[in-house]
Amino acid sequence: MKLAKRIGEGVFHQVHNNSLVYNTCWEDPRCDRNLLSINQQSKVVMLTSAGCNALDYLLDQPLEVHCVDMNPRQNALLNLKQALFASGNYAALYSFFGTGAPAHARVLFHDVILPHLHDPYARRFWKQQLGYFQGKGLRPSFYWRGSSGTVAWLVRNWLHSQPEARRLVYRLLESNSLEAQTRHYEQLEPRFLHVFIRWLLSQHFVQSMLGVPKSQQKLAAERFSDGMAGYIRSCLRHVFTQIPVQDNYFWRLYFYGKYSPDCCPNYLRAEFFEPIRTHIERVKTYSSSLNDFLEKHPEQYTHFVLLDHQDWLAAHQRDALEQEWRLILENAAPKARILLRSASFEPDFLPAFVRERVRFDLDAALREQQRDRVGTYASTWIGEVIT
Repeated sequence: MKLAKRIGEGVFHQVHNNSLVYNTCWEDPRCDRNLLSINQQSKVVMLTSAGCNALDYLLDQPLEVHCVDMNPRQNALLNLKQALFASGNYAALYSFFGTGAPAHARVLFHDVILPHLHDPYARRFWKQQLGYFQGKGLRPSFYWRGSSGTVAWLVRNWLHSQPEARRLVYRLLESNSLEAQTRHYEQLEPRFLHVFIRWLLSQHFVQSMLGVPKSQQKLAAERFSDGMAGYIRSCLRHVFTQIPVQDNYFWRLYFYGKYSPDCCPNYLRAEFFEPIRTHIERVKTYSSSLNDFLEKHPEQYTHFVLLDHQDWLAAHQRDALEQEWRLILENAAPKARILLRSASFEPDFLPAFVRERVRFDLDAALREQQRDRVGTYASTWIGEVIT
């Protein structure tokens, strides 16, 4: 058992240490901003992921947004987006990240992006990986690249090979009422959650490509008799029968391989380009662990956005988890807000001293959890540091 566990986590680390994992954020920033109440005095510390949500937070005009990620490729992706904002060229930004396959990508990269892409690692990485945006080959969209994009591409191709399932997905995504959504989803579910898809999504290597470690897979599956398939079914059923799909750019993206101007993240909307560009230099990136960042950059931060990484720490690095919380509390301004998500319905891994120092608002978290357009986490938690 211990050997299997080591092998499983080794696969996860192999993927994360050698790949761009997330090509878009899979946390709903609308829920985040409702829970965080960011303002002009805010100093935010967050995990980078794909950087989309850091840009979204700029609409609330925080003083600072510090993006931390152990995978430098994730920071390089945010740096690329920052360079496009700094260039002042909205058309180029949308061409790269709205369509995922810009015309003349190489020319735009050298003429528009490079003069504003100052991070040495990001410059090297995108010079080598510019093919992600070339619109060629079997995966012609950036959003079908990277490890999570590859899984999305495999699932999409399987759906396209099944005419009835493909037709139902189109109808589902174009529904204009919850009644229509529910009807189309009920027809789609038995076709989509086919034996092959259930098998594919239950494979540890595939989950690792999606950024889900073995420990989190176990948390997600333990409440369902059919494991991960049951968890996925529960998530999809909630998203597609309880939440209007018209502005759900998360699920549309991986099917179409691109956004549309009226269904996309805020950072890609023309009306928000200048407000974000004005504050783009307030976003800083750091390729390190959160613990290292807090030790090297002590400050009184008002917000911490932890995504779901504490699930992994709880299972594998309990000491690091406790140290992370101690550093967070040491560097938390009075009434600082802390947002985290989990594959567990109840994150009982929190150290006792956290429960003593942080007051969690269960009602607010549940309210936003029910509205979350992504719907892939079992729970959302928002806490406020008690002064």
